[in-house]
Amino acid sequence: MEMVDKLSLKTNISMFSMISAFGERLEFDKSLAPLTSFKTGGKAAYFISVNSEDEMVRIIKETQKLKIHFFLIGGGSNLLISDNGFDGLIIKVEIMNLSLDDSNTINCGAGVNLMDLINYTSNNSLTGLEFATGIWGTVGGAIYGNAGAYGGEIGDVVTDVTLVDPKGNIRTVDRDYCQFRYRDSYLKKTKEIITSARLKLIKGDKKSIKSKIDEILALRSDKHPDKRTCGCFFKNIPDHKAKYGKLPAGKLLEEIGAKKMSVGGAKIFDKHANMIINSGNATSADISKLAELLKQKVFDKFGIELEEEVTRLGKFN
Repeated sequence: MEMVDKLSLKTNISMFSMISAFGERLEFDKSLAPLTSFKTGGKAAYFISVNSEDEMVRIIKETQKLKIHFFLIGGGSNLLISDNGFDGLIIKVEIMNLSLDDSNTINCGAGVNLMDLINYTSNNSLTGLEFATGIWGTVGGAIYGNAGAYGGEIGDVVTDVTLVDPKGNIRTVDRDYCQFRYRDSYLKKTKEIITSARLKLIKGDKKSIKSKIDEILALRSDKHPDKRTCGCFFKNIPDHKAKYGKLPAGKLLEEIGAKKMSVGGAKIFDKHANMIINSGNATSADISKLAELLKQKVFDKFGIELEEEVTRLGKFN
């Protein structure tokens, strides 16, 4: 889950003031690369993990008092962080509650890993979320960006979401408020922070649900790299004639010869033209330059501007 507050950290804040505000768990000069799927990026000036809604409210109110800009991360799976890092506070969401509200409604913390949620639904014979099998990241991030695959989107099963606004106020809203769209939601505009959500599914056959999960895992294992990547880098293009109403960006990238392209340690996965991988020594700058090269070549050949699925943090040339 990603979010940036617009306040600036151009003030002199002492280490004592920061620890007084955020507590002794606050970390300084935190390396961020290990927290992202690309394994690239610089350091954060400050870092803290948050384990409850109450703690999130308190932390956000403290950022307002000290006029610190902040950024939220969940699983770091759709995130490209500048090699120069982030001159602010990184808040890692680790709200992990997971329970049944009733026979087919799950109450889920924003920090829960998506695969943990899917296994939970399977164990409770609940169907409707299998499409998300193998998608990296957390529930909060998935809702924030309306993650989906195979014709399904997480927004389809959300009933309500509990939010903390940039001033530290907490409230619960229904799914209509979120205005889910393809890889998007209204929450990207309001800058509200997801702390938990309720998802409504359907009772099904446990064996059939498990079989579908295994089937999708096998498909992803064949087509997706077990390497340093964010998955698909670019959004598919709306096209009512195409399957699921989208023209795959990977098809266009295949036609411009993307699989043969690289910049530094950033390369295209040989089985999927819409996946940039860190081959081992890539920088965020390498990944960014390769992405820009791909966008330019697709535009030159097809007149289509590819839109990135990833969120960028920090300064890129």
